[in-house]
Amino acid sequence: MEETKKNIIINICASQDHFGAYSVNCEGIYGAGDTIDEVKADVENAIALIKKNLPEDRWPEEIKGEYELEWHYDTQSLLLHYGTLMSLAGLERITGVHQKQLWAYMHGRSKPRRPQADRIEAGLHRFGQELSSLSVFC
Repeated sequence: MEETKKNIIINICASQDHFGAYSVNCEGIYGAGDTIDEVKADVENAIALIKKNLPEDRWPEEIKGEYELEWHYDTQSLLLHYGTLMSLAGLERITGVHQKQLWAYMHGRSKPRRPQADRIEAGLHRFGQELSSLSVFC
């Protein structure tokens, strides 16, 4: 019988001076860092330390066998991370959300309501799908 791969959901949140992460469905998995990449590496290190330092019968079930990390971002951490890769003007065109409002979300001045967060997510997904379907030729 084939074992199904488990998803470990990791929420990434921004604070004033760093990023933090925690698992919503696997106890004991946490991480922190100055960048999203550092947080992701710290979460992976936390799992490795559990496997190294605890007997297997004390490991969370989710990290036994095959698993995949599924990253969820709060709006602020998402915009802080991807705002370094593209301009707020570009994010405005992609999401339809005014760049001044995106800036306020990015810097923690305000938090979007669920419909606005969904709008940002949907715009980024559309952009990602467009990028994944393109080809470049010479």
